[in-house]
Amino acid sequence: MSPSPRPASAEESDRPRPVIQLVEDDDYVVRVVAGETTCSGTLVAADQVLTAHHCVSARGGGGAIISQDVEPSTVRVELGSGYLPWGEVGVRAIVSPPCGFGAGAGDIAVLVLDRELVGVATLPPMLDHAPTIGEFVEPVGFGLCPATEEGIRKRVRTGGPLDAIRPDRFRLDASICPGDSGGPALTRDGRLVGVISAAVMDGSDETVGRSEFTRVDHWRPLFANARMIAEGASPAEVPPVAGCPDL
Repeated sequence: MSPSPRPASAEESDRPRPVIQLVEDDDYVVRVVAGETTCSGTLVAADQVLTAHHCVSARGGGGAIISQDVEPSTVRVELGSGYLPWGEVGVRAIVSPPCGFGAGAGDIAVLVLDRELVGVATLPPMLDHAPTIGEFVEPVGFGLCPATEEGIRKRVRTGGPLDAIRPDRFRLDASICPGDSGGPALTRDGRLVGVISAAVMDGSDETVGRSEFTRVDHWRPLFANARMIAEGASPAEVPPVAGCPDL
């Protein structure tokens, strides 16, 4: 007779649970679902996802965005490259600036997950890298344009050279679809330098148009706050996030 399994100790129960699935090297790109809003994001640490602020903004009557984040418990992060995710994880805190609820300045947020993910690739942001004119950037996301024949899946979009820089944002011509918001903007050597924020779209994923991205290097305090919360600090204990224009 085989021995009965012993119950897990308290110490074992607190350990991060491994992901018992087949994962890919670029599964750091994830899908973020907040109610009826679907966006993309980047797993920047085992327990943190970077996305766009407007993806987790609350909606009022008629779907209008209001200057308030949704409840973290209503957000979920889906893992995997295809239409059917192989995993899902909840969110326990949203770390965001006091601006950017409707895109524009401050369109960046970090989701602190309710558990660490083990065995899934992460891509830390390049907080010490300032984008430069001419640098080639490619967006990645789970968006779907109306004219797209295939279903929802992760796609590397057509990018281009960065041609306009502001202290907190940069612009270039790229192909973006609804649902790509929050996804990573990657350099040719795979560095995470920005977050997909807004773009001109006409329904086709082959259209290249003006697109705006939030610079990650401008928002170092945001990432510092997210780390403190992930390590046990209360959201009320962390300092306000600086970096918004004067309101």
